[in-house]
Amino acid sequence: IPGGGNLHRVVVSDANAEQAQNFEPFGFDDSPYPDDLWSFLQRTEESTGARFIAIPHNSNISKGVMFDARSLRDEEIDAQYAALRMRWEPIAEVTQIKGDSETHPLLSPDDEFADFETYPFYIQRNLQEYSPQVGDYLRSALKLGLEIEQKEGANPFQLGMIGSTDAHTGLSSADEYNFHGKMATDSIPANKFDGFGSRGGTSGWAMSASGMAAVWATENTREAIIDAMKRREVYATSGPRIALRFTALPQGFDPDVQASDRPAEDSMELLSQAIAQGSPMGSVVGGSQAPTFYVEALHDPLSAFLDRIQIVKGWVDEDGVSQEKIYDVALSDPARRLADGTIMPIEDTVDRRTGMVDNRVFAAMLSTVCADPDFDAAASFYYARVLEIPTARHSFLDALALGLKTAEGQPDTIQERAYSTPIWVKPE
Repeated sequence: IPGGGNLHRVVVSDANAEQAQNFEPFGFDDSPYPDDLWSFLQRTEESTGARFIAIPHNSNISKGVMFDARSLRDEEIDAQYAALRMRWEPIAEVTQIKGDSETHPLLSPDDEFADFETYPFYIQRNLQEYSPQVGDYLRSALKLGLEIEQKEGANPFQLGMIGSTDAHTGLSSADEYNFHGKMATDSIPANKFDGFGSRGGTSGWAMSASGMAAVWATENTREAIIDAMKRREVYATSGPRIALRFTALPQGFDPDVQASDRPAEDSMELLSQAIAQGSPMGSVVGGSQAPTFYVEALHDPLSAFLDRIQIVKGWVDEDGVSQEKIYDVALSDPARRLADGTIMPIEDTVDRRTGMVDNRVFAAMLSTVCADPDFDAAASFYYARVLEIPTARHSFLDALALGLKTAEGQPDTIQERAYSTPIWVKPE
């Protein structure tokens, strides 16, 4: 944590017990530089046969350093460094207990859902005002990666997205109604609103009941899970077990096939074939035509129904500057889309007396085929963001348990979500 900027990596491996007995963990006391960690992982793979991945962790409080245009040695990122980083860090953590790392309102001012579980506290004793930087957030990192690739020919931030918990209790509880907190001292509601350490710092209520890592593996083995992580076929949720599929369909696929004159059975068969032949999340696809995607989300039966599916796009314009745009591609009720294209906000059905949510009017499942209406043959990325309807935040449920009307300083409700790994498009 140099200067209070968090640069933790979570290292995962498919090592078995025998292999694990042949190496010791590599820590800050060995070296503060990530590339030295990667060298250690290379040597250990060669000597043991085990495989490793390093996962950037809690980038939102890295003071702009986690996804910077320069290395921690203050050297400009070149193609060699970019390839090395992507070899060892193919995925990153986008949401967890110490806040969400997708984006920030100051970095994405046109994103109405950017201010989600924002965590404005650094890991240091002397309080310092939080200042979000480009290098702190995944969406900004994905955009910066496109800019670096345009200059250097390689993208160091072609990152898959997972969620994690980061609890220091041994309890990976990511549900709002069953959140045991980050620290053991947070195990009961009465302890959570007290601050940690310095006055005015963080508290148990400031923590987020998040998140989950979802992996599209071919089987439930260490080897298959590492394989999926390496190919970035993973996604993140902020806690609920939302099922999410995001696929780039083959070039030339008719995005209006479901609305064509074909019988419904034939249309679904054609779509199923296109999905099977398509490229899943984490892929890099070529082509000069606008990409067409299939996205599908199923709600967690133990959580709330779904509000919408969005596609987040990033690209580099003709001036070499990265841009972003968000498309609402599937809604729980299409009538919420107004004539000017804006979307009516979803109704808040949380009972303020009990914290319970009413699923009466929303969608258990959403799916759609959509194409980029603004494609201009620029290098770009796309990822899906799925939003639940509003539900009670853990701090509000704590407040109710304590006989309070609200948790001071925290919202009563949140909209839980899932993030797919992007699909990158490199026009031929």
